[in-house]
Amino acid sequence: MIKRVAFAASVAFSVGMLGPAMAEDIKIAHVYSKTGALEAYAKQSHNGLMMGLEYATKGTMEVGGRKIVVIEKDTQLKPDVARTVLAEAYGDDEADIAVGPVSSGDALAMLPVAEEHEKVLIVEPAVADSVTGENWNRFIFRTGRNSSQDAIANAVALGSKGVSIATLAQDYAFGRDGVAAFKEALQNTGAKLVFEEYAPTDTQDFTASAQRIFDALKNQPGRKVLFVIWAGSNNPIGKIKAMEPERFGVEIATGGNILSAMQAYKALPGMEGATYYYYEIPKNPANDWLVAEHRKRFNSPPDFFTAGGMSAGMAIVEALRKTGGSTDSEKLIAAMEGMEFDTPKGKMIFRPKDHQALQSMYHFKIKVDPNVEWGIPELVRELKIEDMNVPIRN
Repeated sequence: MIKRVAFAASVAFSVGMLGPAMAEDIKIAHVYSKTGALEAYAKQSHNGLMMGLEYATKGTMEVGGRKIVVIEKDTQLKPDVARTVLAEAYGDDEADIAVGPVSSGDALAMLPVAEEHEKVLIVEPAVADSVTGENWNRFIFRTGRNSSQDAIANAVALGSKGVSIATLAQDYAFGRDGVAAFKEALQNTGAKLVFEEYAPTDTQDFTASAQRIFDALKNQPGRKVLFVIWAGSNNPIGKIKAMEPERFGVEIATGGNILSAMQAYKALPGMEGATYYYYEIPKNPANDWLVAEHRKRFNSPPDFFTAGGMSAGMAIVEALRKTGGSTDSEKLIAAMEGMEFDTPKGKMIFRPKDHQALQSMYHFKIKVDPNVEWGIPELVRELKIEDMNVPIRN
């Protein structure tokens, strides 16, 4: 009997000694459109996520003695596929946390899957207000900015008394939510939104849309602005600029974008708008590291969605630190509600009531440098968290 007790104690001691080394991996599923029209955005987002996890763990890729493992799922930019692959990630792959997607359409399909599996989904970078609005559930957190944050910042940049504005946006959740939020944000600026135009995401010829916009604006008094809300390929700015909107006294304006899309901004010196990120604007240690490391690894500066992916990675690590490495969903939610965390943009805060990350935006004016391939968004004013009254919509 004594021998059996001694043996059992020896086994228990051995298991205890092996426990920390055998701690289960923390599985993070990145569910995003690796293929499709937003592939460029997706690649940036993934690079940023991996760099954010690396930076926040100081290169160890571990939290609380548990190794972080990232698995990838391709939504193919199809909401039904997005729903299926997220369910696979939570179920078959036993992912503890998911991140993504790029498209708002995919995101809206994914939200109920997170609720069904009772697992946290960090939405990055899908923008539609409805993600943290009417379609939200308590398992959803968003590090990316929402349509209202875009809208408020751009309304500050463009809105003033005597300004007439028309919008051109993609005909799906991203575009329609964006225009609705922009229209609301303009109400106290003195500007008027006089016309809304929506076009399919795969539109190639914008002649008819442009003509309707010009007709709506040309007889308006004062300053006349076409504000474009567009994501991905087929960006209409260059094509509409070629139609010489200045003949009707119409100027083009838009928000920030990825560097390749901002090549069209070189034809628009002095254009004002607001952006989520441009690598030369934020001044903080995380962004300094991101810019230097991205140049070293990819021979280019970090782009719009790289910073977003890094923010998501840093948020995950901070949340896991607060839970002591636990991936229990209820513990994560408790840790993340109201959580402040560092990002390449500076401080973000997950608002408790809708889990939207409150963050700075940047009012810019385009400068053209012949030695730079894109129009450079020079900072006019940083719009800090306290400068923006972002509506709660759920």
